[in-house]
Amino acid sequence: MDLHGGRQPEVDRARRGRLTPWFFLAVPLVLLVTFTYVPVGNMIFYSFTDWDGVSPDRNVTGFDNYRQVFTRPELFRVFFVSFYYLAASAVQIVVALYFATVLSFDLRFRNLFKGILFFPYLINGVAIGFVFLYFFQDGGTLDSVLSWFGAGSDHAWLGDPESANTSLAGVSVWRYTGLNFVLFLGAIQSIPAELYEAAQLDGATRWQQFRHLIAPGIRPVLGLSVILAISGSLSVFEIPYIMTGGATGTSTFVIQTVKLAFQFNKTGLASAAAVVLLLIILLITWIQRRFVPDEKVDLV
Repeated sequence: MDLHGGRQPEVDRARRGRLTPWFFLAVPLVLLVTFTYVPVGNMIFYSFTDWDGVSPDRNVTGFDNYRQVFTRPELFRVFFVSFYYLAASAVQIVVALYFATVLSFDLRFRNLFKGILFFPYLINGVAIGFVFLYFFQDGGTLDSVLSWFGAGSDHAWLGDPESANTSLAGVSVWRYTGLNFVLFLGAIQSIPAELYEAAQLDGATRWQQFRHLIAPGIRPVLGLSVILAISGSLSVFEIPYIMTGGATGTSTFVIQTVKLAFQFNKTGLASAAAVVLLLIILLITWIQRRFVPDEKVDLV
């Protein structure tokens, strides 16, 4: 009796079982490496050269590009614009959490309000930029609405750095609140309904339900939203680029990087700036994960 012969088919099936997932992952992994890791590797290489983006010559300059990023004030000063968007991100999270909590309960027309809140996120960013460009222009929609209430103003909303950055940050609140809203709403609805019923039987108020059920239950999603808010505030691009082109003190780090690469033909310096931005986002993410780690939520 051949014991090994009877065991061979089982070994083959086990081997095929281990290889099957890799067949399904092959195409996504190829795409991921081709369009993510290879470009990142090229970007890191370019950051150590003086390449202009056109010439075939790429002279290695060492860390000179990184020295310029950190020593030239005009290159690093644009990071301060991110504080406007960081404050806007905090507003987004608070507003989205409020509406997600309210609309998670049984209210009339709640599906309509869900659609209204999420709709701005579905609109193309370029279209939003052009719409709000007319909204904030002199004598535009905002001035017309204010004049109805006797508060008309000839103030140029996009004419000075403070009001321009505040206006652009307000546009980002309008657009991205829907994304945070959907994330929070999904997390809230994933909490077992039996817990809400038990809380209501115990006489818990809406605030008590939020404090003891909703807030602990959405903690992982809240941490994700904070990471997205910080990384998004550091990498803002399309709205200020469309509406102001980075003028009047509204240039962000990404806008400046794009101009360095495609307007001034300093691809090496732009690549170094992009690598610095990537490292800052990774560092902030690591710090957030280090001090606020993901914990298994057990509400039972």
